[in-house]
Amino acid sequence: MKKTRDGFECRKCGNMVHASTGIQTENMKKIERSSSIYVVDSSEDEYVKVSQVCPKCGNEEAFQWFSGISGEHAGIRRERTVEHFRCTKCSHSWSKTS
Repeated sequence: MKKTRDGFECRKCGNMVHASTGIQTENMKKIERSSSIYVVDSSEDEYVKVSQVCPKCGNEEAFQWFSGISGEHAGIRRERTVEHFRCTKCSHSWSKTS
């Protein structure tokens, strides 16, 4: 509902509710839910497994991916590659900047 000088107007249908003293407003939204929700996470399938020691648990296998960072400081443009890792055992994440 959108507040106007005469009362409140529905944004979807344009129905107008005229204001009078003692009006209370409530925001409610009805959500219909299905009986089951399935979450499929394929993010680990997208990464390569490499030999890398986890600094937290000592596991010797981790997922690896890269990202690029670019920026400028004092007029000098610089681009860096960041190597990211996530432990296959404890899910701890860390990175190395090159």
